[in-house]
Amino acid sequence: MPGPGVITGRLAPVSLWWERVAEVLQTSEHLKPFAALFAPPADGPPARPTHLHLHRAKILQGDFALPHTGGMYRIAIEDISSWTIGDLGYSDT
Repeated sequence: MPGPGVITGRLAPVSLWWERVAEVLQTSEHLKPFAALFAPPADGPPARPTHLHLHRAKILQGDFALPHTGGMYRIAIEDISSWTIGDLGYSDT
């Protein structure tokens, strides 16, 4: 991802992420042929994770989020400069 940005979402196991992406592609007449590319490899995921896989992910830009409803996103761990875990919220009480 070029430049700084904020990505939020629910961390998902890689196998579940692959499964969900394949399901979404299967529902599209134009993208259906690509669903097979997201089948989990027979030998399983790599021993050491290389990416974070997010479900219901949003890219935040100011007061705007893309996509509005959240989607599937994958980001290389080497591209992450900082992170936090947990529910973030605001309360003035």
